[in-house]
Amino acid sequence: MDTLLSVREVSKIYRNGATSVTAVNRASLEVQSGKVILILGPSGSGKTTLLSIMGCILHPTHGEVFVGGQNVNQLSDSELSGLRREQIGFVFQSFNLLSFLTVRKNVEVALNLAGVRGRQAKERATEVLRQVGLDHRLDFLPKKLSGGEKQRVSIARALANNPKVILADEPTGNLDSTAGRIVVDLMTKLARQRGSGVVIVTHDNRILDVADRVLYLSDGSLVNEAVQRPT
Repeated sequence: MDTLLSVREVSKIYRNGATSVTAVNRASLEVQSGKVILILGPSGSGKTTLLSIMGCILHPTHGEVFVGGQNVNQLSDSELSGLRREQIGFVFQSFNLLSFLTVRKNVEVALNLAGVRGRQAKERATEVLRQVGLDHRLDFLPKKLSGGEKQRVSIARALANNPKVILADEPTGNLDSTAGRIVVDLMTKLARQRGSGVVIVTHDNRILDVADRVLYLSDGSLVNEAVQRPT
């Protein structure tokens, strides 16, 4: 089984004069192909900070991050940007859609940033939107969509460049229980079909059963493994 992303003893410490706050404390985990990891924890426990380190958005104060076997600590800012575009897909609680662009154009933007343009981008965006059940909404603006539909667009955008890893930050946070369940099931199903690894940070206990592994984050530390499902 391929290890797609790993963090090794990573910490993130914020300092202000003599005061310091440890947001993440010596966390280690591996993301493997076709597997889903859930990281549970209350607000302020460090979940988003850890996810941002895994997504190469934040640099850890200590420790190492590897994506595809490559130590990202050794990469330049431009190389990190390329890695994020090509190997990591992000799904956010607030959807982060561009309100003035249609559903298809929102997905095409992600493809354009990775160098896919024109007809190829349009066709690929259309196909991935079909996979999330939104081929009848291609030319709609986000304001015409339900919350669940907006999150499906976000999933389509995250999957468009066939990333190795999907990182989802509270993907059910702005959805009711039914819509939240639908989008999480859809995201994990499509990612597994593609062989991607998925990490979801959440405080939503209703989606525990989608995970192969469930971890708990408390005060920045991965303190225990709540569930280990057989492989």
